[in-house]
Amino acid sequence: MHHITVIGGGFAGLTAAISSAEAGARVTLYEAHQSLGGRARTADGPYRTNEGPHALYNGGPHWPWLKKRGLIGKLATLPPQAGARFRFHRGGRLRRVPPLGMFRLRYGVAPVDRDFAGWAAERVGEAAARAAANYTGVALFHHDPGQLSAAFVQERFRRATSMPPEAHYVRGGWGGIIDRMADRARSLGVTIETAARVDSLGALPAGHGPVIVATSLAAARTLLDDPSLTGESGRTALFDLGVATRRGDAFVVSDLDAPGWIERFTTQDRSLAPAGEQLIQGHIPVAPGESRAAGIARAEHLLDLGFPGWRERTTFRREALSTGRTGALDYPGTTWRDRPAVVRGDDVYLAGDQVAAPGLLCEVSFNSALEASALALGAHAANRTRTAGVPRVTRAAS
Repeated sequence: MHHITVIGGGFAGLTAAISSAEAGARVTLYEAHQSLGGRARTADGPYRTNEGPHALYNGGPHWPWLKKRGLIGKLATLPPQAGARFRFHRGGRLRRVPPLGMFRLRYGVAPVDRDFAGWAAERVGEAAARAAANYTGVALFHHDPGQLSAAFVQERFRRATSMPPEAHYVRGGWGGIIDRMADRARSLGVTIETAARVDSLGALPAGHGPVIVATSLAAARTLLDDPSLTGESGRTALFDLGVATRRGDAFVVSDLDAPGWIERFTTQDRSLAPAGEQLIQGHIPVAPGESRAAGIARAEHLLDLGFPGWRERTTFRREALSTGRTGALDYPGTTWRDRPAVVRGDDVYLAGDQVAAPGLLCEVSFNSALEASALALGAHAANRTRTAGVPRVTRAAS
């Protein structure tokens, strides 16, 4: 039996640990914090806020993998009237529909080497192009999606506007998925050590075997002493808000004048807040050098429009400024293949949401984790990682 060491107990680390253990390896996982989950943690309550992902997109490869193992759990169901409470902030006021011309951008093949704003404006005009770019803020956490590769943004726009929707909500928050993944790992014999920070690979015990580093890119850069481990990402003002229930509040306010998204998550899952209250969470991307306060001010403007009287009804509030929230960004002329490679040499492999793997949001972590696991197990030759035209995550997951 191979012995594989996983550093990091978030979604990527648990995916790598489960995949490796299912293939017969002995696995030890080290997590620096007291609890597992990374950005997929959910607060204990009474306001069950998410630190990272909210929606689980069923169009990615992680969906069948999680479902096959019974790891998704119960999904929250949107009530029929939720769609009627979806609002778009455009031209300084709330509207019921976005510019319909922007949906034409779902079709055709967008180029990799052009920015989305210029390519889209040629097809549908500047106003619709700007609205489409800003709408993708829900999946990008970037202050100006129009700057990014047209192909990169178009894929996310397609998936964020798909019908029926790809986005699904896990009842009780993503923490439930993490708990089920941890139980699955332990049932396979994975040794999970929490509050166990690894400061250098040299500190690992003898016989640790191949190492999968499934941390943030910044943490991996320090751990591996590798300054090349950098990636493009955004800065985002985040807020969580508990308010007393009021009839007529919006379900979603999507900002089309600038990237931003506010959602009332208790619309589909009442367990996220105490009885009689609603949980609203949102993210407002901010530019380099722009303050958290500037992003929160824009969020408050959207709240004024979609949730009248929210200040007087507030029962809970939390704010934060996050970097690296996007996972990964591709600028014109670049693709996921240009991100830091999974293979780091000397039986060290990298997994995470800014690593060279395709996908939307957490799918990058998932794909890179499966690839790292397969390579650590010797399932693929290391030199194929960077030369394959299509990732082999399907075979690794079977």
